[in-house]
Amino acid sequence: MNCYTANRSWSDRYLPEIRRIVGAQLLDVAADAFDWQQATDLMMLDARDVRVAARVRRPGYGSRYPFEFTIRSRVASGAETELAKIVNGSGDWMFYGHASEDGRGLAAWWLLDLKAFRAALIRQAANGYRIRSGDQRNADGTCFKWFDIRSFPVEPPLVIARGAT
Repeated sequence: MNCYTANRSWSDRYLPEIRRIVGAQLLDVAADAFDWQQATDLMMLDARDVRVAARVRRPGYGSRYPFEFTIRSRVASGAETELAKIVNGSGDWMFYGHASEDGRGLAAWWLLDLKAFRAALIRQAANGYRIRSGDQRNADGTCFKWFDIRSFPVEPPLVIARGAT
């Protein structure tokens, strides 16, 4: 089993929990008028496709890096990475979670607005706004860019929702 397959298999076990969390952000209680006139109790917040990137860190990272999220920035093969895809306009939201110590669920998570992420990167480049970030290289040659959530501008908001157990 290659590295991608092993990592994907590990992270896919969190997909039911991620779907539950993200799904809750897509539905809202309908206004009374919709209920009275159109038999509508819940409404989708956005009728178009919402593309969600999902990343779950292994146990232990959440306590060491409680306000950071990472995005893969380079792979040994030279293939296009998540960071390049996001910066180039792909993706609407990013779910970023930390696995619990027992590996049975998520200890903490954020749902991030990638439009706000891209806007902050543009403002940083154009206006010198400072986002705390850095680079991390793993032993396998994979590189990540880390970002400190607290350093992003208030508007537009980066964080759509967050949770912790």
